[in-house]
Amino acid sequence: MQPAVKIHNLHKSFKELHVLRGIDLDVQQGEAVVLLGSSGSGKSTLLRCINFMEEPNEGQVRINGDLIGTERSGRMVYRESELCKLRTRVGMVFQHFNLFPHKTVLENVMEGQLVVLGRSKAEASEKAMLQLARVGLAEKAPEYPARLSGGQKQRVAIARALAMDPEVMLFDEVTSALDPELVGEVLKTMRQLAEEGMTMVCVTHEIGFAYHVANKVCFLNEGKILEQGPPQQVLKNPKTDRVREFLEGHSLFKLP
Repeated sequence: MQPAVKIHNLHKSFKELHVLRGIDLDVQQGEAVVLLGSSGSGKSTLLRCINFMEEPNEGQVRINGDLIGTERSGRMVYRESELCKLRTRVGMVFQHFNLFPHKTVLENVMEGQLVVLGRSKAEASEKAMLQLARVGLAEKAPEYPARLSGGQKQRVAIARALAMDPEVMLFDEVTSALDPELVGEVLKTMRQLAEEGMTMVCVTHEIGFAYHVANKVCFLNEGKILEQGPPQQVLKNPKTDRVREFLEGHSLFKLP
């Protein structure tokens, strides 16, 4: 079986700043992969290159075996129509929820289905309610975002991404903007998705989530994957001083 995501020799620069320096990473079907590393190590940039919010300068990305882009004269060229289609296959949830304040929860989860996928209102509504139930928020469908907690807003954002039927889900520090008491409900939702077999790549500082939920942990440092492997190996028996330094002060705790 092809990996759900296959990244080969990925480089990304912003002018003189070389952020990603030859990333090789396979994410298998149904695998939950957590990217760890200090600020500026390239974690979020790597996520944004997987769904092509940022175009790589070099290297290849394959989604379920399909090469994204066309190689010409040794470089990859990307068509916007191809990238738009890709983003329906690769869902992404951000640190900030970006919900439409003037639309209800149900309408927020329907919007992408109507505009991008061209579903009927009836079909989009049914799918939205299924995904809201999946994240435990079906009863909030008629509410507006202003009446939700931060954790609830983030779960609506997850439902919105799931409603597009993605093959892969990307999570970019989705709990970092939340009050500590709200973090658990979002991590619980993500854990449930992992247990259901959703293919996931997550950038997070939640070491406990990485330890208890991830199939694989990748530690990035200066734009390269310094260590990768099962969480028990990387988090409990790191091979490098850099990973040991990062983990100092973090305690492995159980999720609710």
